[in-house]
Amino acid sequence: MKEPSSILVIQTAFIGDVILATGILESLHGKFPAAAIDFVIRKGNEGLLKDHPYLRKVHVFDKKNKYRNLLALIREVRSCHYDLVINVQRFATTGILTVLSGAKVTVGFNKNPLSSLFTRRIPHHVAEQHEVVRNHQLIAWLTGGAHSRPRLYPATAAVEKARSIRQLPYITISPASVWFTKQFPAEQWISFIRQLAPAIHVYLLGSAEDAALCEQISSAAGGHAVSLAGKLSLLESAAFMQEAIMNYVNDSAPMHLASATNSPVTAVYCSTVPAFGFGPLSDQSFIVETAEKLDCRPCGLHGFRKCPRGDFRCATGITASQLQVPLVSKPITAA
Repeated sequence: MKEPSSILVIQTAFIGDVILATGILESLHGKFPAAAIDFVIRKGNEGLLKDHPYLRKVHVFDKKNKYRNLLALIREVRSCHYDLVINVQRFATTGILTVLSGAKVTVGFNKNPLSSLFTRRIPHHVAEQHEVVRNHQLIAWLTGGAHSRPRLYPATAAVEKARSIRQLPYITISPASVWFTKQFPAEQWISFIRQLAPAIHVYLLGSAEDAALCEQISSAAGGHAVSLAGKLSLLESAAFMQEAIMNYVNDSAPMHLASATNSPVTAVYCSTVPAFGFGPLSDQSFIVETAEKLDCRPCGLHGFRKCPRGDFRCATGITASQLQVPLVSKPITAA
């Protein structure tokens, strides 16, 4: 196709999925610097892309009253007359939006139920490659196959707010996850915090929904950890991570916040494994997982509400001493 003047990227999944899709924005802007690039995102995640320098417009999809709002979104998208629509998701709702977008060229993964109606269908394989690389396969025919890291752009105000709160030196811990089997147990975070040198300040990050967990950890750690759960926006949290000596995360969205700001990160994997393709990308990246060989691990791609086996050995088998090692060790090579 000729050089597109307007491009739409669709990713209405969760926070981490949106962050990883920003690598596409970097590559598209690099290839087509004059093109207007827009993004479709689910309501609640739009703060991630605030003041993004490569985006003209962010369309927000409110999944409450899903189909009524989908019709409104289709009308909104069609009015923009896009040359190219890139659908990063593999679900029917975004497939409908893609097909009815009115775009001259539509691209998506072949696992989308409506992909037979796209202009281009790209094979999707959950192989040992990073999700960022998988996403870039959607535009390889345009860009030649090179891929860019995901990136977020915290504004000056976000950076200044982060600096007004923190005391140096500090680490952050993001202890929560939507999935129980991805979440390193609170008592083990507490044990780790208690073993840290008193000079290291500890901040607990998370959403307002994570506040109870963070307060539990803070209280049990004897005041050596300060909870900021619900007090920072997503971009403010990302800015806060940038000056930490280390950021401790689960296999969840905060890991991708760190990757998108190239902040030092230690990712704790319980039931899932890095081979699924969602590992850390920061230059200073570490992975912590149990040394025990478990025939039940990994038990699933996304995690479960409870351990299927009942003992949660993939998490309880990780020791506090394993978490201390990244503070003095060399990082892994980013993917």
